[in-house]
Amino acid sequence: MIKRIVIVLLALAVILGGIFGIKAYQFRMMQAQFAQPMPPAVISATEAREEQWQPRLQAAGSLVALNGTDVTTEIGGIVSAIRFESGQAVKAGDVLLQLEATVDKAALEGARAERRLAEVQLERAKDLIKRNAISSSDYDAAKASFDAAEARMAEKAAKLAQKTIRAPFDGLLGIRGVNLGEYLSPGTRIVSLQALDPIYVDYALPERHLRELAPGQAVEVRVAAYPEQVFRGSLQAVESGVDRRTRSIALRAILDNSAGLLRPGMFADVATVLPTVDTVITVPQTAISFNTYGNFLYVIEKAEGGKLLAKRRQVETGRSHEGRIVVSKGLKAGEQVVRAGLVKLRDGMPVAIDNQVELNDGEVRQE
Repeated sequence: MIKRIVIVLLALAVILGGIFGIKAYQFRMMQAQFAQPMPPAVISATEAREEQWQPRLQAAGSLVALNGTDVTTEIGGIVSAIRFESGQAVKAGDVLLQLEATVDKAALEGARAERRLAEVQLERAKDLIKRNAISSSDYDAAKASFDAAEARMAEKAAKLAQKTIRAPFDGLLGIRGVNLGEYLSPGTRIVSLQALDPIYVDYALPERHLRELAPGQAVEVRVAAYPEQVFRGSLQAVESGVDRRTRSIALRAILDNSAGLLRPGMFADVATVLPTVDTVITVPQTAISFNTYGNFLYVIEKAEGGKLLAKRRQVETGRSHEGRIVVSKGLKAGEQVVRAGLVKLRDGMPVAIDNQVELNDGEVRQE
């Protein structure tokens, strides 16, 4: 019995000794691995550069048509003909819609007949008064009858013309809102019409900028539909007064829209270019890390042995334009900064520069 117990204890000692030996080996291997220096992080770098920038005043605006209206009818009637298609470009005076006008045409013909009769009677009265065959009052009555007949004919012609709806100006039609055979009351909306070239952008700036604004200044506009495209124009008008509620000044700029890309109602990011020129230090916007405790970037410095280190540096930033941002404090022109790959960096971390790769949120992808 004792012999069996001794054998079991020896077997347990061998097993436990093996387990402890394996664990000790793994622990030594982990220590050796941690003791090795971390491989440098692969980043993309660029130099901070000195540039000449024209200051820009940023604002949110809205695009407005040069002319825009809902085409309506002044007189009631049944739609007898529709002469346009939704989305069609039209010229001023083009016929858009025809209302039933049979009765109006007959009334105009009756008024013309009355005018012809009154004209004959007036000519006869002119001949008779020359021979003193009628009194002046009879002549005056004939003249008044002719004038009244002519006025009635003009009235009937005007009513008949109202039955033909025409485009008031050149522009682009919207979606048709009426149907053939439908009765239209006066004021019924038929279709929207917008003059799109050129096009306005309305926006506002704080009153403190009033002295910096004047008609003719360059304006740059971006819209969400074409984020990579800049639409250029000029400031056309500055409001004569300041809004009492917002203490802002309303502005209107005019843009070329010959390509027809811009439409009324679009939200616009408007930059008013000021005439002054500033010398500034700029870096790509991707080089800046923005947070509530202050903005920072990583400057690349050389350590002993030629090793490159990423040093975190607090900076103050200013305006941004076309992917670059002004660093107003904390950086000098010519210093090398990390352009991409900030997510995986820590202060003092060794780095390796490879500008042939694209970095995005810490991931490296070969181009």
